[in-house]
Amino acid sequence: MAHATLLSNGRIVDGTPRPGWVGDLLIEGDHITALAPHGQIAPAALARARANEHFTEVDCTGRVIAPGFIDVHTHDDAAVLDAPTMLPKLSQGITTVIVGNCGISLAPVVTDSPLAPLSLLGRLQFRHASMAEYARAVNAAQPAVNVAALMGHTALRMRHLANLRQTATADERAAMAADMEEAMAAGALGLSSGIFYSEAYAADVEELVSVASVAARHGGVYATHIRDELAGILPALQEAALTARQSGLPLVISHHKCAGPANWGRTRETLPLIDQLAEQQEIAMDVYPYTAGSTVLREDLVDGIIDILITGSQPHPEMAGRYLADIAREWGVPQQEAAVRLQPGGACYFQMREDDVERVIAHPLSMIGSDGLPHDERPHPRLWGAFPRVLACYWREKGLLQLEEAVHKMTGLSAQRFRLGGRGLLLAGHMADVVVLDPERVRDLATFEQPQQFSEGIEQVWVNGVLSYTAAQRATGARAGRFVRRQNAALGDTP
Repeated sequence: MAHATLLSNGRIVDGTPRPGWVGDLLIEGDHITALAPHGQIAPAALARARANEHFTEVDCTGRVIAPGFIDVHTHDDAAVLDAPTMLPKLSQGITTVIVGNCGISLAPVVTDSPLAPLSLLGRLQFRHASMAEYARAVNAAQPAVNVAALMGHTALRMRHLANLRQTATADERAAMAADMEEAMAAGALGLSSGIFYSEAYAADVEELVSVASVAARHGGVYATHIRDELAGILPALQEAALTARQSGLPLVISHHKCAGPANWGRTRETLPLIDQLAEQQEIAMDVYPYTAGSTVLREDLVDGIIDILITGSQPHPEMAGRYLADIAREWGVPQQEAAVRLQPGGACYFQMREDDVERVIAHPLSMIGSDGLPHDERPHPRLWGAFPRVLACYWREKGLLQLEEAVHKMTGLSAQRFRLGGRGLLLAGHMADVVVLDPERVRDLATFEQPQQFSEGIEQVWVNGVLSYTAAQRATGARAGRFVRRQNAALGDTP
């Protein structure tokens, strides 16, 4: 049954960079229907809402009322089906997850034994031969958060290429483009690529453009885990920009970082280059608020300098949560050999420096994404803590961002860049994805030692107008999320 909820006397931070103000917000059904300074919502609207037998009023004095957070970089493709309560995300105030990043998506691969990097999504859900099938599966699972999806270029390669170590043939490019066409018709946001991974490394600009240009015809985006985040980062950024430009697509640079000790400080080079490129084309980037990344365990990323924390190992599951250097010492072998013995597996790589992370977070083109891996035995703490960490560390403690800037990077900017019309802002007529938080208490508690910890200060979360999480109750049992289609008014798409 449709509910009506009045959030009163809270600090409205509406998802834009504009200063917050004290006001009231009215939710009826799954939409925001009114927003005004405190005490100034039209009497007729209040009377209508109060006549609803399911009317609730929430006193938000001393609290912030913000749009539900949009996690623009996730690998939750299977998690929304396997664990639809989605507590790691809902408990952070996240109401929408964007899946299919880094070239990795469930659709259109059908297999019982997914290879890396697709195995980052788990091993059980590769049975969706099209984006439309995946969208139906999401809606049938009724997850607690909304799900928007990119089509993964690596997944397309794995379905159609005879040899992943080579560039796609003309016939293979055509087959991938046909699947891309289907995905866009089903509401996908666009194409993602992960040419950093060996399974897609052979792809050249021509191959990427042949698929990405299909997304361009439908108003999509191109998100990419670039070829090199180490020494070759500048040419890798140029390649990504060229691919997007030739495809006619806006570019999103995934989890922008300068990885490896030899690269530390180079955001002083990469960010000016991105600014220069953005003068000629639409560019954005996402970032997570940590100095460690997390992905599959690869011996070529082991340099003997950085710390590497094992998040899971199929042959040695008992090693999850231990550092590679300690395991290698115990086994009496070099770290690279220990990494090989632990494969297939995953790891956190402490490969960034804090000043680089700060520069990217503060940059006006950056959005926040968690990049969490929900199927890791001992996941990176970003899975549970990324968004409250931005507020606690980079707004309240360091003052790197204003509150409104931080929220904008989690909501309005994200919705704009990924074409999620009707979401990401507190605005009458928009979908009622809303979070109420305590600005003095909000903080992450997840750590590398204890990564599966609820954050503090996220008090209530509404998804499509349904109260889905409270700090006292945790999940309310409601699962009101849905598959969210790309919305581009010029094309007549609807959410």
